[in-house]
Amino acid sequence: MDEQYTSVFTEEERAARRRARQEARKAKLRARRRRQLQIFLPCALVAVLAVSLLLGSKAGHTPEEEEVAGIDLAAEESFSAEPPVAEEPQIPSGYTATDGTVQLGEELPSVYAVLIDLDSHEILAEKGADTVIYPASMTKILTVLVAAEAIEEADLDDTFTMTREITDYCYVNGCSVVGLMVDETVTVRELFYGTILPSGADAAVGLATYVAGSHEAFVEMMNDKLEELGLSDTAHFTNCVGLFDEAHACTVSDMAAILEAAMGNDLCREVLGAHTYETAPTTDHPEGQVLSNWFLRRIEDKDTGGLTVMGAKTGYVVQSGNCAASWAQAPDGHQYLCVTADAYSSWRAIYDHAELYKTYCAESAEPDAAEAASLNGMPL
Repeated sequence: MDEQYTSVFTEEERAARRRARQEARKAKLRARRRRQLQIFLPCALVAVLAVSLLLGSKAGHTPEEEEVAGIDLAAEESFSAEPPVAEEPQIPSGYTATDGTVQLGEELPSVYAVLIDLDSHEILAEKGADTVIYPASMTKILTVLVAAEAIEEADLDDTFTMTREITDYCYVNGCSVVGLMVDETVTVRELFYGTILPSGADAAVGLATYVAGSHEAFVEMMNDKLEELGLSDTAHFTNCVGLFDEAHACTVSDMAAILEAAMGNDLCREVLGAHTYETAPTTDHPEGQVLSNWFLRRIEDKDTGGLTVMGAKTGYVVQSGNCAASWAQAPDGHQYLCVTADAYSSWRAIYDHAELYKTYCAESAEPDAAEAASLNGMPL
């Protein structure tokens, strides 16, 4: 049942914070335009000089000189550059705190939090963003990312048969599960949805075993991915489900980077953004199962200032409190990441995300169209 909710910010506080953010953004836009001109003008002068020298050089060659030097000007003029090498997948860069970054206090019940503008990678608001925490089932965001990058689309229709070792692991550790039974056969696609929507440890370990042959081998792949993302100084995982372990830890900023990488993968974005998913019938579940993302279904009718939450994953163990990681988009296409940890209830985590989005992201981060046009055309 929904608990009674009282906003942690007054309307006056919210309006003041928005105004401060907008003024800071306008100043940054002007500064960015100045930097662009400072870079562009010298480059333009160099380019003009280079073209002039090139034309002068071509004009100075005689046919005899060209033959002696082995120069074929016609060939030079028809030369086309080699096609560019395909870029490597983009690794989320570090997030930057600025003078405008709000340091959250007791007004936000979650003990740790970070809110990030994805377009600029600026931290809009934070609270212990670089403190190492236990991520609980937010871990499963990395689980599906590593699995998605290790398989082909055709593999999603492959099947996997659950083992007693997997179900015993979940039972002994008191994990949340989809409810898959020993010898039950499901598709790899269903393992992805089962890992995220109901936070099923049975699906997660099944997915890990399918991809790497064993849970342990898959965890090595997860830590390799953390190193690739540049997070290995503070992030290290010992399992694929989020069970508590002193060595299984990261920061909320690390988790934001993991979520950013996951939302950049088509399959992960689809799975993390699904509100519900219906599995195929099996012998153990003859009518199939309807899986549900609790966070997405509960936040969709909360006041987020007009933003739409596009994907999310929650987590909970006693040592971490209630955690959540979400990705949201404003009507103008602006995108944001929010990660919180150690809230006193699952509902509190939802309300904290809604409040952060509403307070710091609800209005457009850029100046209005008239002012933007004025800035773009004005001499700086």
